[in-house]
Amino acid sequence: MNILETIDTPIGSYAPDFELPGIDGRVHHLSRYLESLRSVCVISMSNHCPYVEKYIDRLKKIQTEFSPSSFTLIGLNGNDVNPGEDINLGSNFEDMKVFAQRHELNFPYLWDTTQDVTRSFGAVSTPTAFLIDNEGIVRYKGQIDEHPQDPSATGEDFLRNAIASLFEGQEIQPAQTPQLGTPLVWRK
Repeated sequence: MNILETIDTPIGSYAPDFELPGIDGRVHHLSRYLESLRSVCVISMSNHCPYVEKYIDRLKKIQTEFSPSSFTLIGLNGNDVNPGEDINLGSNFEDMKVFAQRHELNFPYLWDTTQDVTRSFGAVSTPTAFLIDNEGIVRYKGQIDEHPQDPSATGEDFLRNAIASLFEGQEIQPAQTPQLGTPLVWRK
């Protein structure tokens, strides 16, 4: 059994800064985003997760809705690229580019090859949202909404509500929801 130590950045604490490669060929820094934006939401993602597939259009809609208000989503792939000889999760950098192109992503998609940033955020599954204010403080983490199987279902839209509350200067309720989705694949 592999025991994994995560830092699990709590609500109200500083998000781990990062400097990671994106599929666009650039290096992305959280601190640089926070210099010019009101908020950033890091989404723990992977190319093979059925939950990410169900949520990808909803994530693109959130990006479209809130980007005019100085906001961006950032996809973060922290899965192990080589989990085993008989397993291919399609999580390498080239697969990420294909995934982004196929889904016409409208937000950056970054690769955490060391898994250090993913571990520091405390992500254990995909997709998981980490909403960060312009001071670098984690204000919400957890599920995107409570209806992963059906985008047209009614229910609480946790991430959308958290972003709106943050922008309106209101308390985010709930500030955290349980992580739900596909477990991340950790390097052995």
